[in-house]
Amino acid sequence: MRYSRDMRGYGETTPDPKWPGGARIAVQIVMNYEEGGENSIEHGDKASEAFLSEIIGAQPWPGQRHWNMESIYDYGARSGFWRLHRMLKDIPITVYGVATALERAPEQVAAMQEAGWEIATHGLKWIDYKDVPREVEADHIAQAVALHTQITGERPYGFYQGRTSMNTVELGCEEGGFAYLADTIADDLPYWHVHQGRPQLMVPYTMDANDMRFSSGQGFGTGVEFFDYLRDSFDILYAEGQAGAPKMMSIGLHCRLAGRPGRAMAIQRFLDHCRAHEGVWFASRLDIARHWAETHPHRERPQPSKMDRDDFVAKFGGVYEHSPWVAERVWDAEMGAVHDSAKGLARRMAQIFRSADDQDRLGVLVAHPDLAGKLAAAKQLTAESTSEQASAGLDALTDEERAEFTRLNDAYTAKHGFPFIIAVRDYDKRGIQDAMRARIDNDTTTERGEAEQQVTRIAELRLNDILK
Repeated sequence: MRYSRDMRGYGETTPDPKWPGGARIAVQIVMNYEEGGENSIEHGDKASEAFLSEIIGAQPWPGQRHWNMESIYDYGARSGFWRLHRMLKDIPITVYGVATALERAPEQVAAMQEAGWEIATHGLKWIDYKDVPREVEADHIAQAVALHTQITGERPYGFYQGRTSMNTVELGCEEGGFAYLADTIADDLPYWHVHQGRPQLMVPYTMDANDMRFSSGQGFGTGVEFFDYLRDSFDILYAEGQAGAPKMMSIGLHCRLAGRPGRAMAIQRFLDHCRAHEGVWFASRLDIARHWAETHPHRERPQPSKMDRDDFVAKFGGVYEHSPWVAERVWDAEMGAVHDSAKGLARRMAQIFRSADDQDRLGVLVAHPDLAGKLAAAKQLTAESTSEQASAGLDALTDEERAEFTRLNDAYTAKHGFPFIIAVRDYDKRGIQDAMRARIDNDTTTERGEAEQQVTRIAELRLNDILK
């Protein structure tokens, strides 16, 4: 079974984004402009809006307008936008603009453009798409791009639907004109997503460093709490940047929420905090996307999880000595992006090996050749075993050394019923002989466990060679 989600990402070591000027952090602020694009009977919707407002727990009013809800949204356009604009107009930010909201905001759009802000599309209407048919959502995206272009004079290069369906990202990829998609909260750095063979850059967004948490029961209660959270997020990411692993920090604002006086001060304090540090790059999402695409263009990498069964077994069937059944069972089980690295695939293969019955596991042990034994002399080892034994100098033994290996091999196999197994690349030939002498005297149960551990280590080393 193929598992679609990528739970691995960049792994332990993240790529250096090489932010302009050697910046230690990229700070990316989003202003969500949704006012006038929300659910409303006057907008042709079936019910009033109920999401992200001062009325926590609000419910839609089917067939009725909601005066308080509408006036909360009106505040965002009439007052909140301008307060945030005064604070942010000298910083490159991104606006997530709902197309129908932008259409009802000509003065605000003019101010956005005069400030040089990027205006990405936030969809046609600010509605929930989880139950919307795929073809309808695709048509809404096309309409959003067309309307956005008419309003601003330029098509949007970024797309954030927000209230997504499981089709949203695919549809964004298929639209074909976006430099980035933002409907992901999966990372602190941009990453490439491949859909139908075409790479699409993803620039992750945030739901934690986001003023939307003022409108939820478990979120921020005061501007102080919001500022504390933003500052702490910045500080740890900045420290990671100083340590050589720079990241980006996304901040989400809404005109009707952060634009309120008691919350806006948190934004001003946060900006002051950022400006007190060197090496801070304020950037729009499009700035980040273009920089990333130039600095870290998409490159194909081996993806075992996307290979067909025959190819997978042909490539990895020899990782466990003469035991292709391990690779076969790995492929037949759940596989995903977490298994596309040497470490991830090694641990999956080890899991499958350990879960096999006693006879299958013993068969793997018995399939291993003696060290510097008859098969090696006859040059009948697998390519992997030949290389491994050569790495420890076992292909260049003196007659005395060869005789000692033969004696130890015979004594070990006679006692335990399977060959002596060790990951020879972890040792030199003296260390291997010392281990053989020490392990011969173990009881067979102990030695069986050690041999199986060595088998999984050998497999890990082999996978490191295959998936460099």
